[in-house]
Amino acid sequence: MSTMTAVKTPVIALLGQPNSGKSTLFNALTGSHQHVGNWPGKTVEKKEGYFTKNGERYGVTDLPGSYSLSANSDEEVITRDYIASGKADVVCILADAAQLERSMFMLADYAGMDCPAVLLLNLMDIAKEQGKKVDAKKIEQRLGIPVVPFIAANRKEYDGFYQAIDRALEKKECLDVKKLDQRYREMEGGYYKALYDLMPKDGIDGYSPVWLAAKALEGDQVVIAKVRESLSIEKKKAFEETISQIKNGALLTGDCKFKWIDETLQGAVSGKKQRGTLSKFDKKATSKRWGKLIAICIMLAGLIASFIPAAPIMMIGQGLIGLGGGITAGLTAMGAPPIIISLLVDVALNTVGFAISMIGFVFSVNLVFGLIEEVGYMARVSYVFDGTMTKLGLQGKAVMPFLVSFGCTIGGAAGTRVIDSWGQRVLTIALAWVVPCAATWSIVPFLSSLYFGMGAPLVIIAIFAVALLHMMITAKIFGKRLVKEEDRTGLIMELPPYHKPKWGALIRSILVQTRDILWKAIKVIFIVSLVFWLLTYTGNGNPETTILYRFGRFIEPVTQIFGFTWQTFLAFVSSAISKEAALGVLSTLYVGGGSLFSATFGGSGTAANLSEVLATSITQAQALSFIFAVTFNVPCLMAISSTYQETRSLKWTLKIALYYFCAALILAFLVYHIGLLIF
Repeated sequence: MSTMTAVKTPVIALLGQPNSGKSTLFNALTGSHQHVGNWPGKTVEKKEGYFTKNGERYGVTDLPGSYSLSANSDEEVITRDYIASGKADVVCILADAAQLERSMFMLADYAGMDCPAVLLLNLMDIAKEQGKKVDAKKIEQRLGIPVVPFIAANRKEYDGFYQAIDRALEKKECLDVKKLDQRYREMEGGYYKALYDLMPKDGIDGYSPVWLAAKALEGDQVVIAKVRESLSIEKKKAFEETISQIKNGALLTGDCKFKWIDETLQGAVSGKKQRGTLSKFDKKATSKRWGKLIAICIMLAGLIASFIPAAPIMMIGQGLIGLGGGITAGLTAMGAPPIIISLLVDVALNTVGFAISMIGFVFSVNLVFGLIEEVGYMARVSYVFDGTMTKLGLQGKAVMPFLVSFGCTIGGAAGTRVIDSWGQRVLTIALAWVVPCAATWSIVPFLSSLYFGMGAPLVIIAIFAVALLHMMITAKIFGKRLVKEEDRTGLIMELPPYHKPKWGALIRSILVQTRDILWKAIKVIFIVSLVFWLLTYTGNGNPETTILYRFGRFIEPVTQIFGFTWQTFLAFVSSAISKEAALGVLSTLYVGGGSLFSATFGGSGTAANLSEVLATSITQAQALSFIFAVTFNVPCLMAISSTYQETRSLKWTLKIALYYFCAALILAFLVYHIGLLIF
């Protein structure tokens, strides 16, 4: 009897610094054959997929983008532990061919890990535009692993990549670290040699003695703890003594790594080195006087431009919702129960239509601002706004999501993808929620003018003042846990050259991102819609028989403390699903007609006499409380979904949402009681 042995699918791990082209390569290889999740127990995004070549299947893991393999962040620890675990059969390390001296630091930090590797010299087209020539064969001879000139955005030139992968899988060539080891041994103080001699000869868990000694010298606490556990009592004592004597270990190893990189590239890279010659535009774009103004203008122009590709997609979503009337009539004619018709049309159909409408803007924002990142301008934005954003614990790039949030918070959350650090990304989203979006401005002017007449501009000025204060307080509350103090330093960066965008790679990447966001958005919106539908469903069309209506009436004695009638409180709650819902819900509750569900999810407008009814039903103090509460409430349901997509953390998404809901209530309380003193 014969038995069949399963053939293991070879796994390729992609390693590189942010913006190295790693995600472009991953999307080009896997296409739709990928899934995104979280690394076990972490909020860090995990992307896996596969591709087939010549009938053979290859697994691909896109490791988190990081600048090194130290224990400075979850991304870096996850990356190095995955490589050392042996789950990857070969590691593809991407380096920017246009800036090899800087981008090969990841390779130097990888040196000593026991896994076959391939070095991809990405962006070779940019290097050629700069007049640089790179001798990949010479670099390959010095490193002992395949080195491939590469353009990740051009799938027609992947043959060299495929050949290098097959060679690495067959020959299992690991990076030659002899010269780097020699550089470490020449280090002053002899610390490296002392530590190396204490390491287990076979290393620990896939980490070689060279790598372990270098990381211990750098003060990597995770590695130090790992080494301690493996040593005898006598060696542990010597290890502790050596570690205690080291000062600025990371600077010592960093100097050795850069010397090793220079030796590796010596004679292999030729051509003109562009030394800080800025174009006329760049001189203004990076100047203190004009830089911020130019950046804001470009960001706002990008925001306006993003509505162009968004419009057709949003129309498709609205078109689906518009089919509800015909489907309802058809199902009614077939004798379907009203509750089933409502469930299918109001919940299922509206969920898909609502999600598609909102995803149109997400797609467009990612496309427009991905283009700005692709051509190299986003680095200039980071540069000119870095000083301002550092005060909030953020990168200069964070200004872009803030500006986009004036149009739509969904796009602002999606726009944080250009931020490298997970903690700064979450903090940026938390602060972007403060920014009043376009939907808010469809409510605020109407109510402000109705209740305060010529004083309406003062209300708007007050909103901006409170938004600035809110942002500063929120940064203090969330910043302590999300961004370490040592990560709040100014930005040191090299401005990349401008270059033509790779449209195919950019659109593929955006489509993959949009698909993931849409799928998650549909699930989130469906669950919330179903719950809200159950709370607002009525068989006879009378809102007074709904659970939500009765609940609102029951808690009115409590809501009055915040300046809410039970009607304005329900409108406030609905505004967390859709800002536009606030006026529709008020119309339904005060004037009558329609349903709470359709008012909340944009299916009904407002009554013609709403202004007269509100003017006689709500005082000025109550109106002011309501305006501020709605403005600073949770932006909308899709913003929550987009936040979850970008943070990869349900815990942090719910934390931010609960914080904003409670903060809006506190703000309503303060504004109401101040209003009682004024009016």
